[in-house]
Amino acid sequence: MEKTAAAPLKPTEISPEARRRGLIFLSLASAGVGFAVNLQLSLNNNFLVGEIGISGLQAGLLEAVRESCGIAAFGFLALLAGLTEPVIAFIVLLLFWAGLSTYAFVPSYGLVMAMSVVWSQGLHIWMPLPNSMAIALSEPGRAGARLGQVQGAYALGSGIGLAIAFALTLLGVRIRPLYLMAGAGAFLAAMACLGIPRQLKTPGPSLVFRRRYLTYYILQFLEGWRKQVALAFAGFLLVKRHGAPLTHMILLWASIQVVGWVASPRVGRLVDRIGEKKVLGFYYSFMILVFFGYAFVPQKSWLYAIFVLDGSFFVFAVALTTYVGRIAPASERTPTLSMGVAMNHVAAVAMPFFGGLLWNSLGFRWAFLIGIPAAVASIVVVLRMSAGGHPAAASGSTRAGGP
Repeated sequence: MEKTAAAPLKPTEISPEARRRGLIFLSLASAGVGFAVNLQLSLNNNFLVGEIGISGLQAGLLEAVRESCGIAAFGFLALLAGLTEPVIAFIVLLLFWAGLSTYAFVPSYGLVMAMSVVWSQGLHIWMPLPNSMAIALSEPGRAGARLGQVQGAYALGSGIGLAIAFALTLLGVRIRPLYLMAGAGAFLAAMACLGIPRQLKTPGPSLVFRRRYLTYYILQFLEGWRKQVALAFAGFLLVKRHGAPLTHMILLWASIQVVGWVASPRVGRLVDRIGEKKVLGFYYSFMILVFFGYAFVPQKSWLYAIFVLDGSFFVFAVALTTYVGRIAPASERTPTLSMGVAMNHVAAVAMPFFGGLLWNSLGFRWAFLIGIPAAVASIVVVLRMSAGGHPAAASGSTRAGGP
């Protein structure tokens, strides 16, 4: 019996083999970004306090300016809309590499702020791309698992980078050369993007604002507020008030990445199985306890544990992405995720600024307590989220309803 020849693929279609290869290169890129980003996060507070000597207000202002790049990414993605997603990823990760590597040489607060804008702009344009590419490369019904796979690679790359940094620190390597190593991770991530299929080009408008995505926009705004409580002030609290040394901070961030590496695929499968509503409800409820802990727990060892749990729980935010995959058609997926990044960063700019003012005027506790209203509001919004239709529908063939 003769075998029927398979129908030739259209130019915009991706073969199963190309999907598998694309997921490998996307995971490598994600690992490289994780290597670079988490080195920066672990070094950041010791660098700012020990090398630059900043205050709580300056820390908040720096974070606010850096996070403003998330809003600017909104416009840059529109300008780059004619390029395929892997090419955009390659370009912006080179920008990330250039700015982050320069941290090894900057002598002052002003230049730190300038270079933070350079690398942060590249990173923020990258942010919606791995999620969009992972969904586009996933098989039907496996979007959550593939997102978990890419997040797991991010965590693994982070853990490797932090382990190397910890060993080098014990050998006496100072903090500035470690930024060159972080930049190398960003450069390798950019190179990996060249192996992702070029068919991943989002059709349609570069930006999407639809009423039916309002729940997602609100949750991303609140997530940005919640996120900055940790990123802007939690590590700063440990270093500034409790004198956490660089080796401790590297170990804490390494612990977060190990937990993330183990938990990310499992959380992705959990979202596929029970849906976003239950996962997000648990996530935001736990955050209320975390904020109280930062504000009132005096023991450094307990604060270390809270810091690791806080960082590890970021993996639950994958449910926001699968929610978009479930409700948005392929033509609107990346633009909607980009809008989510912009909404996230409107809050991420405001929160560090107000948090820094509160830290200086009323005390450090208020920089954490202002996260509680955001967590409560998130729970209220999640309770109103439609629970119908698990994100298994978030495959590349999904089509949502009209605007």
